[in-house]
Amino acid sequence: MYNLPYFKEPDGQKVIQFIKDHPFAFLCGADATGRPAASQVPVFIDEKEGKLFLSGHISRKSDHHKAFIDNPQVLAVFTGAHSYVSASWYENKQIASTWNYISVHARGKLTFLGEDALLSVLKRTTNHFENNPHSGANFEDIPTDYVQKMAKAIVAFEVEVEELDHVFKLSQNRDEKSYDTIIEKLGQQDAGAKEISEIMAKRKKDIFK
Repeated sequence: MYNLPYFKEPDGQKVIQFIKDHPFAFLCGADATGRPAASQVPVFIDEKEGKLFLSGHISRKSDHHKAFIDNPQVLAVFTGAHSYVSASWYENKQIASTWNYISVHARGKLTFLGEDALLSVLKRTTNHFENNPHSGANFEDIPTDYVQKMAKAIVAFEVEVEELDHVFKLSQNRDEKSYDTIIEKLGQQDAGAKEISEIMAKRKKDIFK
């Protein structure tokens, strides 16, 4: 991780909120031989008894399932919008161009859960992202035999978070005029750049006091 103090978010709740807003995580691990395995899966984060836990589900008998059986150590990476930042937008142009982004890394040990927990995870995932009680595609609308068949092919997991780290790399190390120019230039580009521009604009009052 690009771990520099001026790219840190001092409000821990904003880091947690970022995970909630960007739940489609890279779930990374390695098997007993060190061979890496990864999947992208929706993950929830919850606080229980003062500890943070991630939960979700993955396919059975896949490389990531087998890897986590051999080695429960896991890294979950949460990312959002990102964008190239040209040094031509700086007051001092004779330094490197860069990339702005936000990323949160959660490390811990993965534990596989039983059938009851799996059904709870499936219900929560479906209803949360469907987000419409009248859609006809909520968990309660899915035939029981289909759910039982599907449940045989997947397994629920939980990760007790042992380390939570992050980088909010948003040009905090630039002067105010350069910062404003970056906001303006990013706002003229694609959706990801515009999102970064909006985030930077909201954070400006906390950077230049």
